[in-house]
Amino acid sequence: MHSNLSATCLNSFAGLTLLFILNIQEVMAQQASLNGYISDAATGETLMAANILITGTGLGTTTNTSGYYSLRNIPPGTYAIRFSYLGYENHMEEVEFGTGEQVRLDIALLPAGLVLDEIVVESEREGEERQSIGRSRVSTELITEVPSVLQADVFRSIQLLPGIKAASDFSSGLYIRGGSPDQTLILLDRTTVYNPTHFFGFFSTFNPDAIKDVQLFKGGYPAEYGGRLGSVVDIYNKDGNRNETAGTVSLGMLSSRAMIEGPYSKGSYMLAARRSTLEPVLAVLRNTYDNIPSSFYFYDINAKVNLDPNDDNRVSLSAYTGQDDVHLPFDDDLDISLTYGNRTVSGNWTHIFSNYVFSNFTFTGSQYFNYPHFEFGGTAFERRNFVYDFSARGDLEWIPGNAHQVQGGVWLGNLTLRLNDRFDGNDNFRSRIQSRYATFYMQDSWRPSPLWIIHLGLRGSYFSNNNDFRLAPRLSIERYLTTTMRLQAAYGRYNQFLTLITNEAFSGFDVWLMAGQGVAPAYGDQFVLGFKHTFFENYNLEIEAYYRTMRDLFELDPFAGDVAGRDYEDLFRFGQGYASGLEILFQKESGRLSGYASYTFGVTRRQFNGFNNNDYYPPKYDRTNDVNLVASYALSRRWNATAIMSYATGQAYTEPLGRTVMQDDPFSSQANFTDAIVVGRMNASRLPAYHRLDLGFTRQGNFFGWTESELQLQVINVYSRRNIWFYNYRFEDNPITRDEVALLPILPTVTYTLTF
Repeated sequence: MHSNLSATCLNSFAGLTLLFILNIQEVMAQQASLNGYISDAATGETLMAANILITGTGLGTTTNTSGYYSLRNIPPGTYAIRFSYLGYENHMEEVEFGTGEQVRLDIALLPAGLVLDEIVVESEREGEERQSIGRSRVSTELITEVPSVLQADVFRSIQLLPGIKAASDFSSGLYIRGGSPDQTLILLDRTTVYNPTHFFGFFSTFNPDAIKDVQLFKGGYPAEYGGRLGSVVDIYNKDGNRNETAGTVSLGMLSSRAMIEGPYSKGSYMLAARRSTLEPVLAVLRNTYDNIPSSFYFYDINAKVNLDPNDDNRVSLSAYTGQDDVHLPFDDDLDISLTYGNRTVSGNWTHIFSNYVFSNFTFTGSQYFNYPHFEFGGTAFERRNFVYDFSARGDLEWIPGNAHQVQGGVWLGNLTLRLNDRFDGNDNFRSRIQSRYATFYMQDSWRPSPLWIIHLGLRGSYFSNNNDFRLAPRLSIERYLTTTMRLQAAYGRYNQFLTLITNEAFSGFDVWLMAGQGVAPAYGDQFVLGFKHTFFENYNLEIEAYYRTMRDLFELDPFAGDVAGRDYEDLFRFGQGYASGLEILFQKESGRLSGYASYTFGVTRRQFNGFNNNDYYPPKYDRTNDVNLVASYALSRRWNATAIMSYATGQAYTEPLGRTVMQDDPFSSQANFTDAIVVGRMNASRLPAYHRLDLGFTRQGNFFGWTESELQLQVINVYSRRNIWFYNYRFEDNPITRDEVALLPILPTVTYTLTF
C-alpha cells in the first residue's frame, strides 16, 4: 500500500506542477504583475511576513518564509507601492505598469534607528497584514534582550507568551495550550528536531546568534504542517550576511558564543558555535559540596552555506550538531554518566518557475541519541537510544490571482527508533521500530472580498508501521470589521503517530515511541475564536479562546512491569484528554517604551482507563492563571532597561495522606510486613502560587574604539522569592515531615558581547 500511495502522491504532485506551468501564461494575460524578494539592507537576510501594499487600490500581500512575494491583476498605470516590516523603515517605490507587464522588484529595507526625542506614528494601515489566528512571531531582539537565566534562550522567550507554560525554572519544555512537549512539532530549517535541550532541559539547543526567525503556531495551524496534536515551532537559521563579513563574540556565566557570517562570490555563509564554560565553577564547588559533576560540558554548532546562481534560483545547505556530556559520581557506590544530543542536515533548493509559481525542494536528515550509563556496586546498567529521520519534501505556491494563493506539497520519509538496554553486561531489552511515512497537503488562501480571508486546507498522512492513513481538514476564517479590527475563527483535525516517554529532571533520558500493531495514532480537534485590534501608536490587542480534544492518547504504562515477551500494545495505557482556555495579549510594538502584558486562563485534563478510578485529572503542568508583564525602556542612547514580572497558579501535585504498615499474616511467627503509602486524589492539591521579577540593563558601547560592544547586567528573581518546585516527604519520621524543594534564588548574571 505504501509504494502505491507514494507513487500516487508523487504523480499528483508532478501533475500539479506541470499544470501550473502550462496554464500560467493563459490566466489574466492583460493584467500586470509584481514580484520579488524583500531583505534587510544591512545584512541581505530575507524578511518573512513583510508587507507590500499598492496604495489606493487595496491590493497587498506578504512575503513567504523565503522572503518572496507576488502580486497579480494590477491594472495598467502608475502606483506608489509601500514596503514595510516591523522594526524597519518603510520604503516607498513608484512603479509604472504597462498592459500585461511583469515587474521584478527586489527591495532592501533599512533597520529603523531608535528615535528618543519623538515617536513617529503611522496611522495608515490599509492592506497591512497582521498575524493569523494562533500564530506569533518571536523576534531575535526579544530573545536576546529579555532577562534570562544565565543566557538568552529561544524557548525561554517563547514561554513568556500567552497560552504557553513552563514546568519549572529548570525546564525549557514547551507546554502549549494544555499539551505536553511531544505535542509540539519543532523544525529547524524544515528539519524535525526530536530533543532540542541542553543542560538536562534547562536550555534549548538553539543558539540565538544563529537564528534568523522563529514562527510559532499555538493552535489551529495550517495544512502545510502536521504530525503533532498541538502546535508548531518553525525556526530558521540565518543565511549569512550577503554584504560584508561580520560576527559576534559573547562571554557569559554558563556558556560563551561566537558567530561569523559573510559573503562570497556566489552567495553567503554563517557559522556559529557555543560551548559551556562551567568547568571552573564546578571545580570550586567540588571543594565545598558533594555530588558535584566531575565533568560536564555541552556544545552546539550551526552552519549554513547559500548559493545564489541567478535571480530565480537559491540553494542552501545547513547543518546542526550539539551534545551534552556529564559524569556525576554519587558517593562510592553509584556513578552516573550521560551523553545525548542532536544532529540535523538540510539541503534546500528554491526555484521561481514564473512570477506566479514559487517552489521549495528540501532534503533532510535528523538524528537524536542518548547514552545513559549507571554503575551501582559494580553492577552496570546502560542504554543506547537513537532516532533517525530522513526525508524529502517538495512545496509549491501558485498565485492564480490576488483572490487566491494556493499551496501544495508532498513529504516522504523514513523514521527509525532504536532502543537497547543492557544490565550487568547482558541485553535485557532490544527494540528497533521502523516506519515509512508519506504526507501531502493542499491549501488555499481565498479573499472573496477585501473584508474576508478564508484559509481552506486538507492534509493526508500515512504511516507504514501500522498501515494507517488519516485525513485532516483545516479551515480558518477572518472577517475585517474595520481596517484595524478583525474577527477570526479556526477548526482543524490533527493526528500524531509518536509519543514521548520523558523525564523532567533529565531530558537526556527521553525515549520516543510510535504507533504500531494494536496501537492507533492519537488524534484531536481544535476550535479557536479570536479578536484582534490595532490601535493608533502601534498598540495591539489580541484575544483568543480555544477548545481542543485529545483522543487515543497512548503512553508507556507505568504499571506494566517487566516488558520482556509482551505484545507491543501491552506496553501502553490508552486514554483521552481535553484543554480549553482564554488568552489576552496587549502589546506596544515600538517607541521608547515597548512591551506587552499577557494573561492566560487555562484548563487541561487527562483520563486513562484503569488509572485514578477512570476519572479525569489535571496533569502536573495544569495551571489556571498565568500573567506575564514584559517591558523594555530606552533610558538613553546607550542604556536600555528590561523587566519581566510573572505570576502563575501553583502546579498540581498528588498529596500523600499517610503511611500504613500491616503484617501479612498476623498468626505467623514470621514478621512479614507490607508497607504502603496512602495518597489523595490524583493531582488534587496545589503548590503555592508562583511569582518572580527579573530585571536587566544593557549598555551599548565600544571596545577600546576597535569594535562595538554590549554589556548585559541582569538580576533573576530580584526579591528572591523561593518558589516551590516540589515537596519531599520523610515517612520514616514520626510524625511525617515535609521538606520544601525550592526553585532558583536571586541570581545575578553578566554577559559581554563584541560585534565586528
